[in-house]
Amino acid sequence: MGLFSRLFGGKSENQIEVVQPVEYKGFLIYQEPISEGGQYRIAGRITKEVDGELQTHRFIRSDVVPSKDDAKELMLKKAQMFIDQMGGKIFS
Repeated sequence: MGLFSRLFGGKSENQIEVVQPVEYKGFLIYQEPISEGGQYRIAGRITKEVDGELQTHRFIRSDVVPSKDDAKELMLKKAQMFIDQMGGKIFS
């Protein structure tokens, strides 16, 4: 069955995409758009190690766009702007 899936482009529901983070001012931004009805919602995570503990802020916006790549690009820009505005207060 696995051979046929690979040959014909079948995807498992359980596949998890590995996301490479983008470093920005000591924070790591993970671009993780959410598929919704043929479009993609801007979403992801912002993380930073603080006092030896990994802090995470889940980032979901109401914006939806038709392209996954566009959603990733907008997520990165919005996350950078959020970091610029909030700095370390993101995790408070």
